[in-house]
Amino acid sequence: MCGICGEIRSRGDAASAAVTEAIAGNLKHRGPDAGGVYAQRNIALGHRRLSILDLSPAADQPMIDNELGLAIAFNGCIYNFRELRAALEAKGYRFVTGGDTEVILKSYHAWGPRCVERFKGMFAFAIGERESGRVVFARDRLGIKPLYYTESGGRFRFASTLPALLAAGGVDTSIDPVALHNYLSFHGAVPAPRTIFNGVKKLAPATLLTLEPDGTKREEIYWRCPVQSRDRVLTESEWTESVRASLRAAVERRRVADVPLGVLLSGGLDSSLLVALLAETGQQNLETFSIGFESVNGLEGNEFAYSDIVAKKFGTKHHRIPIATSRAIPAMEGAVSQMSEPQVSHDAIGFYLLSEEVSQHVKVVQCGQGADEVFGGYHWYPHMLRSNDPVSDYMRVYCEHRHDEISEALDPSLVGEDYSRALVEQHFEHAQGERAIDKTLELDQQIMMIDDPVKRVDNMTMAFGLEARTPLLDHELVELAAQIPAEMKIKNGGKHILKEASRGIVPDEIIDRKKGYFPVPALKFLRGPMLDFVRGVQDEPAAKTRGIFKRDYIDRLLKNPERELTGKGNSKLWQAALLEYWLQIHTGAAAKAA
Repeated sequence: MCGICGEIRSRGDAASAAVTEAIAGNLKHRGPDAGGVYAQRNIALGHRRLSILDLSPAADQPMIDNELGLAIAFNGCIYNFRELRAALEAKGYRFVTGGDTEVILKSYHAWGPRCVERFKGMFAFAIGERESGRVVFARDRLGIKPLYYTESGGRFRFASTLPALLAAGGVDTSIDPVALHNYLSFHGAVPAPRTIFNGVKKLAPATLLTLEPDGTKREEIYWRCPVQSRDRVLTESEWTESVRASLRAAVERRRVADVPLGVLLSGGLDSSLLVALLAETGQQNLETFSIGFESVNGLEGNEFAYSDIVAKKFGTKHHRIPIATSRAIPAMEGAVSQMSEPQVSHDAIGFYLLSEEVSQHVKVVQCGQGADEVFGGYHWYPHMLRSNDPVSDYMRVYCEHRHDEISEALDPSLVGEDYSRALVEQHFEHAQGERAIDKTLELDQQIMMIDDPVKRVDNMTMAFGLEARTPLLDHELVELAAQIPAEMKIKNGGKHILKEASRGIVPDEIIDRKKGYFPVPALKFLRGPMLDFVRGVQDEPAAKTRGIFKRDYIDRLLKNPERELTGKGNSKLWQAALLEYWLQIHTGAAAKAA
């Protein structure tokens, strides 16, 4: 797990090592152990390393293979790298390191860019070809590892985070109205290739991007996973056994490391199942970590009672991390500064504070992200099972703000058509599944999940050089789950098949408990110092100059923050303030809206 960056020139100019080094410096938190820059002719690659596999300097990056004429900057982990290495050695390739980076280089030489289809893992990388000057970029199937880019005047720059690109300057930071509409509609998620800025894009998951020396670009999607229920193919018990076996394989794959391993244990089913399966494999000295916040207005802020049950049963070295509300505001600037894009979910602050503590004990953790999208755990799925008007129903049960509300809130220059509904319409039209529920699950897995919870976990853990691995997003497990009839997934409160696969492994009181979340109550009920903080953000001259939101709209939210909630019951004021605060941190007072 690391940070990557670079600059590619297409008009005969030499790429800048100095600029690349400056961008890499902004990624040091992602890779505190080592760093380097490679520059030759039109290609410059930068890297910050978090040492997980082959801890020796020989595995530092950018990694150059002079014999093959290739250079790579890579972020992530290829869990099956040892099997791939054996296959490559049988072809005659020789290795000088013991990690996965060199395996990617040799795989690229042996099998070409489509070598990514052989990788089981999470990754974003850039490979430069010395002789041709071509650069190939890739992102993993489920977008676990990020890749942002900006281009102008024959210059293409890329990085693991959007703020790192801003650090180099020359980026158009005007607001993209489509992205802004998505941000307000989709709980902060802005689907690729857009970001909140017109001048920055992101590579979509499961995509190869080839950049030729003359600036020509081409993209290729190398993996698709349509959600299409296979009725009557397997019985419920057979599906359950298949899921259990696939889960075991996914957890086992993610044990590969030359450093100790931990688990982010929320007390819910998903993370508890990971602990149970790791214990089943004989994992020794497993450390688990749970965080909790103070309750507000009757909303409980921790799940310690449940995480304690799991830690005790499996004998983990457990860390309870209670967080006072007073710590949330001081942590706000640090957490928002680490967001590659504005993220409204309350638990971003929680993950940030949790990661700070966890990073003092381990460098690698497994976490349970993805289970709700993959196995049908959210409350809107039963509605979509019965839907006769899929687009309208999805917009009603999923979206935070209706288009008319967005039009009411924003400056008229930023208001256009209902961009978010158009995105849902386009997805539902092209999804291979026939039923509304299958189309919904596919949309949530391959778009909404990637640009909300998956991005959040990456940003907040990597803020402290902590590698988070997500077994429930193993692509083979996702492919299997995509075939399970939706009725089996969503019945009995959701995630039925996953619950049944957990029987006899996880305590029943964890499996059968009411679904929980990871709340930060102080951000749902904005009161006292937190409300003062939000008011201060909106009263900054930069906010008034930028003018994204109408001032009378902001004043209305400030007057009754606990009554002004989104369709999902979240604070409208928090969503407006978070966006503005993110812009203030990352662009300063000079930022202008389009």
